[in-house]
Amino acid sequence: MRRLTGAAFVSLDGVMQAPGGPTEDPTGGFANGGWVFGVWDPVVETALGEVFTPPYDLLLGRRTYDIFAAHWPYVTGDEAGMGQALTAATKHVVTRHDDPLPWANSRRLAGTDAVGTLKESDGPDLLIQGSSTLYPPLLAAGLIDRLILMTFPVVLGRGKRLFGDGTPPGALRLTGHAVGEHGVTVGHYAIAGAVRTGTPPDLPPPSDRERARQRAMAEGSW
Repeated sequence: MRRLTGAAFVSLDGVMQAPGGPTEDPTGGFANGGWVFGVWDPVVETALGEVFTPPYDLLLGRRTYDIFAAHWPYVTGDEAGMGQALTAATKHVVTRHDDPLPWANSRRLAGTDAVGTLKESDGPDLLIQGSSTLYPPLLAAGLIDRLILMTFPVVLGRGKRLFGDGTPPGALRLTGHAVGEHGVTVGHYAIAGAVRTGTPPDLPPPSDRERARQRAMAEGSW
């Protein structure tokens, strides 16, 4: 079975929208596009070198596909090699629409339900790039195997989030990490089942005031 990795740039408050530039995705009034470059860190380049070590297939939402397809086939200079690598990779695009997918080696997936079948097929491991809408349903279906999160020391306040509406609760296990000189952290996480909860050891009996607070919560008046 293919392993599915989600690798993402995120802010401290979980926003992943438009890291690459002001015109990448200003939808919803997002005005901070390009936020990674104010605190770019060499540790990110090391992480990206690992993420994009071939072979891999890309798994993309339609909007991220449109962004990539309008940029990477046309880059020159230092980034030309990356553009060539992404063009050569097979790109599985989750979309409900029948619009053409003109970028070479692009294939349509009718929905996230098809990702399970894709994982069971022969081929290289799968890599999510961008595509914030994919994370909640794929996490809920147990289809993501690991996360590589490059967290930048900025707070954006609004924007599309990695763990958006519909994300199920779940535990993660840290399998590796690095901290850059400018404060960017790279965390490698395995999916680790349900959230485990508990109470502090030797917790004393609740006070009268705490019992009153619990009653108020139950009554909806707190």
